[in-house]
Amino acid sequence: MDIISSNTSIDIASLNEKINRESSFVDVLSMELGKSIVGQKYMVERLMLALLSNGHILLEGVPGLAKTLAIKSMASAIHAKFARIQFTPDLLPADLIGTMIYNQKENDFAVKKGPIFANLILADEINRAPAKVQSALLEAMQEKQVTIGEHSYKLEEPFLVLATQNPIEQEGTYPLPEAQIDRFMLKVVVTYPKKEEEQLIIRQNMQLSDKVINAVVKKEEILNARKTVREVYMDEKIERYILDIVFATRKPEDYKLDKIKPLISYGGSPRASINLAVASKAYAFIKRRGYVIPEDVRAICFDVMRHRIGLTYEAEAENVTSEEIISEILNAVEVP
Repeated sequence: MDIISSNTSIDIASLNEKINRESSFVDVLSMELGKSIVGQKYMVERLMLALLSNGHILLEGVPGLAKTLAIKSMASAIHAKFARIQFTPDLLPADLIGTMIYNQKENDFAVKKGPIFANLILADEINRAPAKVQSALLEAMQEKQVTIGEHSYKLEEPFLVLATQNPIEQEGTYPLPEAQIDRFMLKVVVTYPKKEEEQLIIRQNMQLSDKVINAVVKKEEILNARKTVREVYMDEKIERYILDIVFATRKPEDYKLDKIKPLISYGGSPRASINLAVASKAYAFIKRRGYVIPEDVRAICFDVMRHRIGLTYEAEAENVTSEEIISEILNAVEVP
């Protein structure tokens, strides 16, 4: 079935030209990141998607998989302010957002802004800090503002939280609550590199000189690209396809998925539908296309949905993962 209406074909042609023009920085950024990151193309591509979609990203994986290095490298390649916050059990909300400090000379309180006032925030090992600190990020992530004392301060665009976390089975971790984890557009599970890639990693780390990452992308380029991403054409059939995927997590029985109904305690919220649509457009943008196809939706579905499906005790007892449930849904929902 054709997913582009005939009357939009002229617009699509001009949009493709615009995308080819404005997405040139994606290749430049990828090449620059390739200096320090070996392999992990999936993770790097997802970082690009978050950047283009104006959505926060959570990277989960065991220590040593270059999660922090990838985020730091991306920040170095962009002309933007970067802040790294190491989450630890003794961290306080004020260490994150800032606080009021008494000025003796002025005989008044002055605002000391915290590291959250940057463009790219690396929240390293976010689940090592208790809930009080995690929740301090909520207002910044959703409203793009921070309240200190009686005043609210707007955060400068682009503002992106790039968080890493250790698998929750590890000792000393505090699982992120549902409301917090839902703020992340993407949750990417980072896996081990291939043997050939790890051989290259060893060789690269044996070299005496460090690879220098140059700032090759301006903030304006990212902000312009974000506007163009929103212009990517999405047909009504694709919108319905996205809705079917999300609604299948809420009412599986409507899609002949009765067997997974007892495994789901709650499904994706409307935020899941919005993020699936925006991330699909960003994926099409990266692929130099002015319209979304079903393969775009399927490509990013796991990253958008895996942290938005609640599992029942029955699912945990049977060792069923949210990825398996998403696979069942994608196989059952009709593709346009």
